Amino acid sequence: MRMRPGRHNALIDVAGLRVGHHTAVGHGFLTGTTVILAPDDGMVAGVDVRGGGPATRETDLLGPTASVERVHAIVLSGGSAFGTSTGTGVADQLAARRVGLRVGPHPDAVVPLVPGASLFDLGRGGSYTARPDAGFGAAALANALADTDAGEPRSGAAQGNVGAGTGAVAAGLKAGIGTASVLLPGGATVAALAAVNAAGSPLDPRTGGLLGEPWLLPGDAPDQPVPDDAARARLRAITAPDVAGFDFGPARPGQPPTPPADAALHTTLVVVATDATLTKVQCTKMAAVAQNGMARALNPVHTMDDGDIVFGVATARGPVPDPLRYRQITVEAANAVSRAIVRAMLAAASVGTPAGQWPSWTDVVHGAR
Repeated sequence: MRMRPGRHNALIDVAGLRVGHHTAVGHGFLTGTTVILAPDDGMVAGVDVRGGGPATRETDLLGPTASVERVHAIVLSGGSAFGTSTGTGVADQLAARRVGLRVGPHPDAVVPLVPGASLFDLGRGGSYTARPDAGFGAAALANALADTDAGEPRSGAAQGNVGAGTGAVAAGLKAGIGTASVLLPGGATVAALAAVNAAGSPLDPRTGGLLGEPWLLPGDAPDQPVPDDAARARLRAITAPDVAGFDFGPARPGQPPTPPADAALHTTLVVVATDATLTKVQCTKMAAVAQNGMARALNPVHTMDDGDIVFGVATARGPVPDPLRYRQITVEAANAVSRAIVRAMLAAASVGTPAGQWPSWTDVVHGAR
């Protein structure tokens, strides 16, 4: 049976999940925050951290030996270590709604559990002090709730320069948020959301195409252009300075250029999700296997210059999978990550600020024709 995406080809195809974004552009800002909101009773969650420079909040809580099984939201943000404060805004608003781990008999005796992670986009809007704070988390949560109230989602399936992907860059190319989902033969749904901000390159060094393309499903990327010689030359000129030793075409004469100041400050953030009923250990393993999807779509990954993280979550709305179906869930989680990264690159729009210019892959390929 050939796999096909879910209705929105997004994380919100997993029953019970809601997604909201807050985006800040201008006045020194080029950053944002994304919230993945669980059902009120929470979602089972695990995490796999592979990058050498993560900026995280409450990820130890997701370890298999930690006491809790379920969390109430996951927050992805720009702002590097400053961005972890966005989780406080989410927790405060959830507590006001009396959503969280119950710690006493009073209705207000709840502690929302909100793990998260941030990527590095500081200064890309022109100011190093224009960065996310707790208000960004509260606004992204409100956006997720507004989508629910409106019925048909307006932002839950958004891609490109939104939320945590607003200031994201991959090898000198504008990147952003990407999503993907798949419906499995047994009835489960698997999906991924990626905020792509990689130190490595998303390009095939031979063709200038996107590395994750072989894992795309029909409908993932309609009318995707193919780079010609002029586009490949332009892509090479943009990406080669950012990814030392990773090039396509003849080597340029002279010494390699000095990488830009933020070339070693990146991080790709991913959430993979399913509606199957998984344990915390199984969610952790799903996150670990899903890292393969990142490695297929970006090169290199998991370096000391990245904080690459995958969160694995299950809403437990479906049945408990047998070993064969669980293996399929983990495999398709990795595939969904590769697809989401490609779709992030395709959805991104070129950006220019006082700090620099970041063209998108699509604009470069079309513009070279």
